Amino acid sequence: MCGIAGILTPDGREVNEAALRSMCEALIHRGPDAFGRRLDLGAAPAEARPVAVGFAHRRLSIIDLSDAAAQPMSNEDGRVWIVFNGEIYNFQPLRAELLRRGHSFKSGGDTEVIIHGYEEYGFEVLRKLNGMFAFALWDAEKRLLFMARDRFGKKPLYYRTTAGGLCFASELTALMRNPEVPAKLDMTALGRYLLHEHVPPPQSLIEGVSKLAPAQALVWTPDGGARVFSYWAPRLGGSVLRPAEAARELRRLFREAVARRMISDVPLGLFLSGGLDSACVAAAMREGVEASRIQTFSIGFQEKSFDESAQARATAAYFGTNHREEMLTVGRMLEILPEVFSFMDEPLADASVLPAYLLAGFTRRHVTVALGGDGGDEIFAGYDPFAALGAAAVYEKAPRVLRRALEGAARLLPVSARNMSLDFKIKQFLKGCRYETAVRLQAWMAAFCPDEQRKLLTEEAAAAALARDPFEPVRRTAREAALANRVEAAIHYYLSWYLSGDIMTKIDRASMAVSLEARAPFLDRELVEFVNGLPPEMKYNRGVRKFLLREAFKDILPPAALKGPKKGFGIPLTAWLRRDLVPAMRRAFEPGRLKREGLFRPAAVDRLMKEHIAGKADHRKQLWTLLMFQNWLEKTAVETRQ
Repeated sequence: MCGIAGILTPDGREVNEAALRSMCEALIHRGPDAFGRRLDLGAAPAEARPVAVGFAHRRLSIIDLSDAAAQPMSNEDGRVWIVFNGEIYNFQPLRAELLRRGHSFKSGGDTEVIIHGYEEYGFEVLRKLNGMFAFALWDAEKRLLFMARDRFGKKPLYYRTTAGGLCFASELTALMRNPEVPAKLDMTALGRYLLHEHVPPPQSLIEGVSKLAPAQALVWTPDGGARVFSYWAPRLGGSVLRPAEAARELRRLFREAVARRMISDVPLGLFLSGGLDSACVAAAMREGVEASRIQTFSIGFQEKSFDESAQARATAAYFGTNHREEMLTVGRMLEILPEVFSFMDEPLADASVLPAYLLAGFTRRHVTVALGGDGGDEIFAGYDPFAALGAAAVYEKAPRVLRRALEGAARLLPVSARNMSLDFKIKQFLKGCRYETAVRLQAWMAAFCPDEQRKLLTEEAAAAALARDPFEPVRRTAREAALANRVEAAIHYYLSWYLSGDIMTKIDRASMAVSLEARAPFLDRELVEFVNGLPPEMKYNRGVRKFLLREAFKDILPPAALKGPKKGFGIPLTAWLRRDLVPAMRRAFEPGRLKREGLFRPAAVDRLMKEHIAGKADHRKQLWTLLMFQNWLEKTAVETRQ
């Protein structure tokens, strides 16, 4: 796993070497093992308009630890250069295919298959890659930059066009080291952040800076500028397999996905939660190596409704793994919170980034690569809202007087700090039901829907942030997918929006902050395409989530993992925001500061904070979303006035 950066300047201007080096230094946590750069990649025919190209790379050595795999890397004649972040899991068969076609390799790693694959197949090489990646490739002969991101957005890539040129980097804060990237807040991106709790592509919170979406590529030339295109999209339905056949095929594909992710020249382990998904990974890993050699890691909480450490220990004992765990106490949370604020290049309001970072940190003390169960909930309909879809369809048909009565009764429910408490779920359910089906899932996930943003933001900020409806991209995606089945439509939503923007961002930033590579077998290309093709009843069947996954692995999993309730990776945020995080909130939400920034109404923020502290309401999502943003704003010193 690595960090990449680059600058392209046309018309004979030299690459700003100091800026490029500074950009790459900001990525040292992504690749502490080596640094490489080249500033002379812009060779072109004499008659062409000259382009100066500089690439820089921070390396975390995983496969082929030798200098032969160092980057930037070129082909034999120096015509094609690449900087690459990620892993190509099918690089060995691709390498064999390219060798048969006459290509020669100088390293034993996976980077070279992209170079020679591009030489052989052009942009179509993307359709052959199975992995997690973000790369930039310079073709000096064609004077062409080719950048791409993997299908599920596991690896990030930001870019900005500048004075006829272009610059890019793995993280936003690295890109902002370039003096040609002004630090000005994008107000419509703020509106989308408050809705999604992250900033979905193509926007970033910095005006003029974009990020590639999952399964997108960019082609840039000095004469034509940048062109972005998609090379893959989730397709649901179409399979005619019977359940027994589908279960056998699922098990085969999953075993292969795990085996591919166990290829490594450094030690690897497994994030073990005690739930179904990570237990499936453990079962598949055990088929490849002796159980005692599998190292598993988990996080526990003192608050029982959030704690899964006992289930994780039971699963580890069932498989016989070498298991370790650590507790996220209030004291430990307060210790790592400033570190989390510091490494988030954009704010992410998923509070589970805290245990994810702690888990990654203590895992890194023992291994360099860790597999996990991420992606299982998205492709197999595992989240709580899948169970709420049917109830919402009934609720929206109820008489208005009954709906109003239910909403009034919900406001009287006592506020609980327990994990996924009844009052929280009911209130979020009713909030989402105010919106049409196409955006209901996003409304359920949202901290601030547009009507709530109008009450939160100053008049000027609201006009700018809501100049475009933050819901519209979600509506457009739903229209384009045109899925009548509500389970399939929900899966498509999670794959299109939540998976990359939240889950993959959280895992990437938390693991890369400690130089740990995280791998997700459930997001294997072949596996996902197979599962997406299955009928919805094989995923959500009469109230049973992940139905086929349970059927496929029921004979080799511990009963608790098969039948235990889903807890997710929640933390006791409601309670912490009532006492332990109050000083942090008071600093971030100081009325004078809010007034100077001109974004949020001090009285509106103060009301949220006071109601929450007093136990009158559960505003954890809103307060944490604001707290993460305010700390990011302070760290980056972004201009907020329009």
